[in-house]
Amino acid sequence: MRFLVDECTGPAVARWLREERGHEVFSVFDESRGADDDDIIAKAFAEEWIVITNDKDFGEKVFREGRSHKGVIFLRLRNERATNKIEVLRRLLECHAKHLPNRFVVATESLVRFSENA
Repeated sequence: MRFLVDECTGPAVARWLREERGHEVFSVFDESRGADDDDIIAKAFAEEWIVITNDKDFGEKVFREGRSHKGVIFLRLRNERATNKIEVLRRLLECHAKHLPNRFVVATESLVRFSENA
C-alpha cells in the first residue's frame, strides 16, 4: 500500500511502515517538513496516497470542506508515543487493510470506525 505519513505522526511510523512492512511511504517529516495541510491532502489525492495522521484538522478538511482523498487514517490516541502509534497501525493493517482505501478511518487503542469517502 501507499501511505503518506503526516509530520505530526512522525518518522518512526514512516520508517516502520517502509522497513518492517514493505509499504511505499512518503514521510512529510522527512521529505516536506512544514507542509500545509491543504497541500498534503492535495498531494495525497493526486498521487493516490492514504494519509496517516493524528491531526484532527484532516477530519475538517474531508467532512466540512469536502476535500477529496484516497483514504485517511486518523489516529486518535491517548498515548502519542511512536510505539503506541505503530501498535495501533499494526492491528489496523492486520485486520482491516483491504477496507482502508477511499475511507476515513478513526483508530483508537480499542476502536476502529470507518466512514465512506466524503
